[in-house]
Amino acid sequence: MKKQLLILLLLGTAGPLLAQSPVSARRWTEADRRYTVNNLKRTRDELTRETADLTDAQWHFHESSDRWSIAEVVEHLALWEIIWAREIGMGIRNTPRPDLLATSSPDSYYMDFIMETKPHRSPDFSRPTGFIRGKNNLVFFQRLRNQAIAFADTTQADMRVHFELTATESPRNMHQVYIYQWGHVDRHLRQIRNIKQRPNYPATTLSAK
Repeated sequence: MKKQLLILLLLGTAGPLLAQSPVSARRWTEADRRYTVNNLKRTRDELTRETADLTDAQWHFHESSDRWSIAEVVEHLALWEIIWAREIGMGIRNTPRPDLLATSSPDSYYMDFIMETKPHRSPDFSRPTGFIRGKNNLVFFQRLRNQAIAFADTTQADMRVHFELTATESPRNMHQVYIYQWGHVDRHLRQIRNIKQRPNYPATTLSAK
């Protein structure tokens, strides 16, 4: 009888814990998800508006031999979409580390870095080849970005507690990788708009409409 009573007491204590939904403990909130998805869509749509009606000459205009064309900028963005997808895919396979939230850098640290005006040097693996012509670069980017949006919109992974670079002083979680992903497009939108302002940038013709 005493044994049965003990079992009932233990079940009564564990019941609320077993009934608690895992969603209630999530650090990546639905507001975080919407913020991420909205910015992924916003930057995709802004890039589309900036480049959809370019002529071939405008796509491949080089201000100088050491500067990228708009086509190369967009190819670079598409290559990074593959890299971000790999980082996120690997990150969510890592053991969750909510303990790192107490000492990791805030979102603003990553926002300030990706949005700064100081030039960044692209690593060799993300440098454009220049082989893709014109609007095909945009199609390349859009297809990959749409996949990223669909994943962010439906994943049940807690992006705030899955980290990469955990052996460093500044590990970043997957939500912060997303900040880099959409913020990276914002950086290069500035570059594209600057290219369009160059004095010798090809004029739009009626055939481009």
